[in-house]
Amino acid sequence: MEWKKALKESVDYIEKHLLSDCTMEKVAEHVHISPFYFQKAFKMITGYTIGEYVRNRRLYLAALDLIKTEKKVIELAYRYGYDTPESFTKAFGRFHGLSPMQMKKQPYKIKPFLPLKISISVKGGNQMEYRIESMEAFEVTGIGRMFSYEEAFDKIPLFWNTWKSQYNCTEEVDLSGDNIGKYGISIDEGFNGKYFCYLIAGDYKGKGNLIQESRLKVVMIPALTWAKFRCIGPIPEALQALNTRIFNEWFPKNVDYEIASEYNIELYEEGNINNSNYRSEIWIPVKKRVEK
Repeated sequence: MEWKKALKESVDYIEKHLLSDCTMEKVAEHVHISPFYFQKAFKMITGYTIGEYVRNRRLYLAALDLIKTEKKVIELAYRYGYDTPESFTKAFGRFHGLSPMQMKKQPYKIKPFLPLKISISVKGGNQMEYRIESMEAFEVTGIGRMFSYEEAFDKIPLFWNTWKSQYNCTEEVDLSGDNIGKYGISIDEGFNGKYFCYLIAGDYKGKGNLIQESRLKVVMIPALTWAKFRCIGPIPEALQALNTRIFNEWFPKNVDYEIASEYNIELYEEGNINNSNYRSEIWIPVKKRVEK
């Protein structure tokens, strides 16, 4: 499905199922996009994960219910997806800045959170530098960890920081030796759409290098065609900005390619990641779009 249409349909679907079991996996399935890339695109374009958006909408509607009706807190808690009145009251207070009882007395302090209106730029600014390249399967090795979609945006940077501190890494990317840190790889195949594996990885060179002594995971990346986007600038700001442009501009206006598989690779070249001219890449697997 075309990206702009898919994102608009996803918001419509969420609004229709807001008080039922409205999970990210079900929304992604409805618009026929892999959960990994759908969550990534939704977050890049709206600034919210699916879970955050659903929670915020529910808490706004719960406040309206509280103000306009005589429903008790326990009724509101169960209606809007909370297991206990205590968990509802805590979430309500974090979002609105007031407890339900305080809100009842000061309804003018309600925090609005209206349905999103998806707006995507199809013009863009400067041209993105990219190439389409087919590659044979290749092996990588690295340190892997499972992440849920909800926590990934916050916890993957912490994962990198932990790795750097454990291995005494600096801000310099050094691709000598076993070159762990050359790639950041997300793999979503085979994990039921709830979690994905993230690897801090390098090229696997077989027996005889440091990898054999480190008990790191070896993964085969299948033969795929990749859209490889060039990024210039300090990490992570430059990559985050490029990711946003890819999903705001490149995919919505691209009539030739669509996402082919649930892999995502960031490639880091040698050098200081804080430099303004630091070079990196984002690789997204693509295939020719089939007209329906």
